[in-house]
Amino acid sequence: MPLKELFEKDWQELESEGVLFSSLEKLVAWGRSNSLWPATFGLACCAIEMMSSTNARNDMARFGSEVFRASPRQADVMIVAGRLSKKMSPVLRRVYDQMPDPKWVISMGACASSGGMFNNYAIVQNVDQVVPVDIFVPGCPPRPEALIYAVMQLQKKVRGEAFDQLGHQLPMVDAWTR
Repeated sequence: MPLKELFEKDWQELESEGVLFSSLEKLVAWGRSNSLWPATFGLACCAIEMMSSTNARNDMARFGSEVFRASPRQADVMIVAGRLSKKMSPVLRRVYDQMPDPKWVISMGACASSGGMFNNYAIVQNVDQVVPVDIFVPGCPPRPEALIYAVMQLQKKVRGEAFDQLGHQLPMVDAWTR
């Protein structure tokens, strides 16, 4: 199609011919949501379920989250899997601080989300007290499918397709702020 004809057509006609229109923000959010790289932070039995979410049966790689990073400087999602002791919480915070912006946190399991059955002085009763959590995954331990569902919900949040409890659409995540 010549360039002059391209500018003379209406955008609905162009869309019917296969030309897509979008904003740069939506394109960046789509790319970011489909390449979430988790940092491995397995603390207890939930870590086994986190590892099994990448096997051939569950295949979290379908959603762009296959590359578990050992370095926090290469990760943008922290999956806190298991109970967090108070001695370990400064380390968790340091790893979170070393991750580049934008970054997200998934709290996996009852122990990470609420202390679980460990209601004592040594266990942090909610990971949200140490780092801001975006998605909570319930269960003891949660199934790998639950973690994959959490990753899908985080992708919606990153793209700006998430809704709150009242049905209002949540804003898209800004590039370098949170």
